Amino acid sequence: MGKKQEVRSMFDSIAWRYDFLNHFLSFGTDFLWRKKAIREVKKLKDPKNILDVATGTCDLAVAAIRGMNPDHVTGVDISQRMLEEGRKKLHRKGLEKRISLKLAESESLPFDDNTFDLSMVAFGVRNFENPLLGLKEMHRVLNPGGAVMVLEFSSPTKFPFKGIYSFYFNRILPLFGKLFSKDGGAYNYLPDSVNNFPDGEDFLEMMRDAGYKELSQRRLTGGVATIYTGLKR
Repeated sequence: MGKKQEVRSMFDSIAWRYDFLNHFLSFGTDFLWRKKAIREVKKLKDPKNILDVATGTCDLAVAAIRGMNPDHVTGVDISQRMLEEGRKKLHRKGLEKRISLKLAESESLPFDDNTFDLSMVAFGVRNFENPLLGLKEMHRVLNPGGAVMVLEFSSPTKFPFKGIYSFYFNRILPLFGKLFSKDGGAYNYLPDSVNNFPDGEDFLEMMRDAGYKELSQRRLTGGVATIYTGLKR
């Protein structure tokens, strides 16, 4: 299988445990990271129509509703089962009318040019089959002057946190992932995908190539995650 099919199959298999494992394996810091990401967006824009790419079970979309009060959020994902879990969450929270979900690929978004005020993605770009093309598509569907926000894992660089994090991320996390999700491959994939994906200035350069300007980054929790923001050129 190609990467896209592998990622779809992997997330279909862990969708039922995805939220629990996200919060458990990050010790709940993923909630804080999303809140901080939304605050970074608010420094740039007051978006009314938002696209959430690789929305998964909609945690970022829900955070956007709570933190920015837009008119509407559209979430897209390639995993049908992740979207099913997301729809259950939206129903529980009474947000079905404010967040709509659609099965779609990041490299071929089914929307017209100049449609959204904000394109955002959390922990999804490294799963794109073609990250540069996905970023270009997120750029294409933005209104002129629209904003982009990417929240993604990155690698700490300072001793001793770098060593502690590396041991947990590469040794402990896959064990817990296999134990609770019954899919060992998914949580071996996670550290591999992070270790092999560009972060920091390298990722900002990719964003420039995709057409964004006024780029910035904010590293979180010692560099475990990074918020990248920019505007449509």
